[in-house]
Amino acid sequence: MANPWLALDAGADPVAHIRRVGRAHERFVAGDDRPAVRPVVAASWRRSASALASADSTAPIDLADGDLAEYRAAHPLARVLPIFQDLLGGLAEDGDHLMAVCDAHGRLLWVQGTGAVLRGAERMNFVPGARWDEAHAGTNAPGTSLAVDHPLQIFATEHFSRPVQPWTCVAAPIHDPATGRPLGAIDVTGGDHLANPHSLALVRATALAAEAYLSSHLPALAGLGTVTALGRNEATLTVDGQVHRLGRRHSELLVLLLVHPEGRTGEELAFDLYGDDVSPVTVRAELSRLRRMLGPELLDSRPYRLRAELTADFRTVTRLLERGRVAEAMDAYPGPLLPGSDAPGVTRLRRLIEGQLRTAVLAGRDRGVLQAWLRSAGGADDLAGWEAYARLLPPGSPSRLLATARIRELSAEFGLATLPQRHRN
Repeated sequence: MANPWLALDAGADPVAHIRRVGRAHERFVAGDDRPAVRPVVAASWRRSASALASADSTAPIDLADGDLAEYRAAHPLARVLPIFQDLLGGLAEDGDHLMAVCDAHGRLLWVQGTGAVLRGAERMNFVPGARWDEAHAGTNAPGTSLAVDHPLQIFATEHFSRPVQPWTCVAAPIHDPATGRPLGAIDVTGGDHLANPHSLALVRATALAAEAYLSSHLPALAGLGTVTALGRNEATLTVDGQVHRLGRRHSELLVLLLVHPEGRTGEELAFDLYGDDVSPVTVRAELSRLRRMLGPELLDSRPYRLRAELTADFRTVTRLLERGRVAEAMDAYPGPLLPGSDAPGVTRLRRLIEGQLRTAVLAGRDRGVLQAWLRSAGGADDLAGWEAYARLLPPGSPSRLLATARIRELSAEFGLATLPQRHRN
């Protein structure tokens, strides 16, 4: 086959192909791991079989009612829905096709078509809010296009789930021009006649048109920004010269989202912020307020993650430490991360950063760096740090005497034994 993303070769008999692939599917379900189908389909069948209980599985409903409406309204693809309708809406109105849009996780956001076709799609849960990624619905055009990050067709019996096999679909992924990450996919679903080069080209062109529109309308907050959260109880976000001063909870949320670029669920963020003492509903309310303040394009949801490219002072420190540039890391560390925060996730991160910095400083045996550490909030009462610093000072020097006095004070404060002989002078 000249094009591996097309379902049928030119001149192929669709009926015969459906039967041949259907037999290959049944053999695969029975245990044949080398089905005689397109490589992209065979690989998808293997992924689907490892994720689904059976080949009769139905896509689950993940979002409904108010949750679905709120999620769709905030999703970046809502801005290009008119483009989809202009370019593909005619297909959805002809009585034979559906037009569908899903997010990056395969959740269907919009499904449009005539009443009869929509009712047929409902029988297999091809409805807004349903999960159509491969792990939940098996091989299908929107889910598989996201899995392989390429436009493709899935023809009839190429679908892994039997309830979907009467349909043929063609889909293309859509990418965020600011980050390159998938935002979702655009799909056309209908009969066997969709298995032709023109439908694949049309859907791919629609995806490219959507990406071009998003690229030409990038919001200000999708650009490079800076988060400052070290040595202060409330973070600041600076974008395009504008400084956004955040409250305590929003500061904590922004830090946690920066640490988890892959995203966090509402339950995970609730635990990071409050431990076991609060419902995820409270966190969703805080995130909604944060989105309203900074703009809906900054945050994705389900999972929650930042769409902006942001730098952060605490990440700068850890990256310098990873490269062995301890003196520069110490210079970039004005104090602990959000020191007034008692959020469990922030507290763990604060201790981790300070512990990494302390370990690197003590191991480096650089007098100037040690001195800077001992002047910081974390180093002022660091007995081991003072002892390491004293060992680097000339015996009898004023600095050595001051360091020895501080060691004596801390030893008494901590209830330790008499000052070791090596620090008495």
